[in-house]
Amino acid sequence: MIRYHVFDPTGNLTALVESPVPVSEQKAVADTIMALRPSVEQVGFLTPPGPNSPGALRMAGGEFCGNASMSAAACFALEGWYGANAGPVFLTVSGADAPVEVRLSREEDRSSAAAVKMPPARCVETRPLTCDGLSDELGVVTLPGISHIVIPEGSPFHALLDEPRRAERVVRALCASLKADCLGLMFLSGEGEERTLTPLVFVPGSGTLFWESSCASGSAAVGLYLAAERGGRVCLSLRQRGGTLRVDSDGLTGETWLRGRTRLLGTYTLPDLA
Repeated sequence: MIRYHVFDPTGNLTALVESPVPVSEQKAVADTIMALRPSVEQVGFLTPPGPNSPGALRMAGGEFCGNASMSAAACFALEGWYGANAGPVFLTVSGADAPVEVRLSREEDRSSAAAVKMPPARCVETRPLTCDGLSDELGVVTLPGISHIVIPEGSPFHALLDEPRRAERVVRALCASLKADCLGLMFLSGEGEERTLTPLVFVPGSGTLFWESSCASGSAAVGLYLAAERGGRVCLSLRQRGGTLRVDSDGLTGETWLRGRTRLLGTYTLPDLA
């Protein structure tokens, strides 16, 4: 039997498989879970900490995911691997070049407040992009395992919010043209320190395409790009369909922290999902 947990990190429902599953079988297991639980947006596979090794998380598509990282740390804490207030702990995460630092504070109702030190960007740049009759110069942030395009209000690409099927076609095409491992379109609305973010993420490795309830790496990418533009620090609250993620990014050092909450919704087994 395959045992897994479902977490809610800011609405971005994530299944974390506790039972060992060979990498070659992970996509099939992820597909089964997501077919049986359509609200789940992504699936990761856990390896618990050892005496001389950190806990590990591998996403089904091999991508990096900040929301899943905070959920994995919370899962290990709930299973007794860490204390109630763990800070810091380190996880080996797919797509990240080095162990990822996570700080946890346990709350009631199987919830945890979490802060994730996001992997440094490989590249933060502005690039001319043309796709499906649209053209603009947009911010492209390349993180380990995933890239994001920051689309502000006023960009011709922002109108894709009103044409979701066209947007899905565009994210697939741009992922191929940029040769990205995975790609997110981050539709940013508003000004100042509190803004609205609508994420669309395509992961070729798992074959998934979601208008995500929240996106941690995309939120970090927005912070990184705006901080680089400013040449200093930015602190943003990014309201998303599943809730608010807070990002603190330093444009000089590139250090970025993401803060949110995650909650365990339940533990299940395959094929018995009762």
